[in-house]
Amino acid sequence: MNHKGLLIIVSGPSGAGKGTICKELIQRDESIVVSVSATTRAPRNAEVDGKSYHFITKQMFESMIENGGFLEYAEVYDNYYGTPKDFVIEKITNGENVLLEIDIQGALQVKQKYPEGIFVFVLPPSMETLKNRIVGRGSETPESLEKRMSSAYQEIEQIKNYDYFIVNDTVEQSTDVLQAIITAEKCRVNADIKDIVVKFKEEKENA
Repeated sequence: MNHKGLLIIVSGPSGAGKGTICKELIQRDESIVVSVSATTRAPRNAEVDGKSYHFITKQMFESMIENGGFLEYAEVYDNYYGTPKDFVIEKITNGENVLLEIDIQGALQVKQKYPEGIFVFVLPPSMETLKNRIVGRGSETPESLEKRMSSAYQEIEQIKNYDYFIVNDTVEQSTDVLQAIITAEKCRVNADIKDIVVKFKEEKENA
C-alpha cells in the first residue's frame, strides 16, 4: 500500500524554539524529509546550495511565482524567499513525510494551497520566557525587542488557524509531543483506509 505522506508545518513566534525542535526531530527520525527554501539572496559563509537554500536568480523566482511554483513565498529586504511546490508534492505523493519550518504568514499561505497539511504552533511557556530567550541572543536593541514582543502577541492570535500546539518547555519533551502528533496523524482514518480494507478482503479471499 502506498499511502500519501504528511506535510508537517511548524511555526510560531520568533524565540519560541521551533527551529531547535525541528532539528531534534530530524536527528531522531532520519525518514523525515526537510523542505529546502529557495531564495534570491547570495549565499553566506558556509551555506551550501541545495542544502541551506536553493539559491536562484530573481528572474527565475518570479517566473516560478507566475507558474504557481511555490506553496508560499515572501519578499524580505529586496530578496525573495519561498517553498518550492513540486519538491514537496513529489515527496508526499511517494509516501514520505515532509517537514516545513516557516513563519506564520508563510504557514497561512500553505494552508490555503494545501489545507490537508498538519499545522503545529510552537508556544513559549510564558511571554516572559520568550522575552528572556530573545534577550539572550544579544542581538536586540530595546526598540527592536519591543517590536518583536509586540509582533509575538499578534502572531499568537493566529493559533486558531492551527491543528495542534506545543508549549516548548524543554526541547526533549516538545519533540516527544511533535512525534506523537505525527504518529497520530499516520493512524488517522482517511481516504487511504480503503486500501487497508481492500488488503484484508484479498487476504480473506485467498485464505
